[in-house]
Amino acid sequence: MSIYKYALGDQFDQLHPMLQKRYSFSKQQHFCGTGVMKRISGGPRWLYPLFYLGTKAKLLFPEKGTNIPFHIRNTCRSGADGKEQVHWQRTFSFGPKKRYFNALMTLDEERLIIEDYLGEPALLYSDLAFQVNGEDGSITIQSLNQRMVLGRKEIPLPRLFQGLATVTERYLEDRESFYIHVTVKNPIIGTVFSYEGEFTSENESQRFSG
Repeated sequence: MSIYKYALGDQFDQLHPMLQKRYSFSKQQHFCGTGVMKRISGGPRWLYPLFYLGTKAKLLFPEKGTNIPFHIRNTCRSGADGKEQVHWQRTFSFGPKKRYFNALMTLDEERLIIEDYLGEPALLYSDLAFQVNGEDGSITIQSLNQRMVLGRKEIPLPRLFQGLATVTERYLEDRESFYIHVTVKNPIIGTVFSYEGEFTSENESQRFSG
């Protein structure tokens, strides 16, 4: 069973059918999509050195812009401990330059929370809570408690230093595409990073390829 289906429980059936397919990952299967982010924005310029460092770990980047080509690849696999993992590779193309916002997710079965390790190697950990909107079958994902990852150590971050993400994803039937809006905010700075746009499955039937 998909870690997202497990975490959502009965809510999973309220997802739009295309989002159900998109989040029904299983081993040896993957989802690939291409599209355009109509807007990518970031925080204040004094954060740019931090963003440049983030590019080394495929986590955040300083570039901004409009109509940025986008590619997403979700791959399901097993970790060294046998737990199911879903790898997220999100690629943004600024001309010949590629930037990434990557993550590795697993399931905490006791808390029914998705565990999200951001960056490669991981620099940040966050609990993720999923909520389905029954009216349009969209999904909202919110980051909760965060920790800094230093090798095998994970240090809880005070709320003032956290960058909390809100992700909204829905299926647009009239355009046959997935809409996504991601915003990362800090309690003091405000918006640190955001992007919004659409993508379609690379498989014409909108099914998983594997």
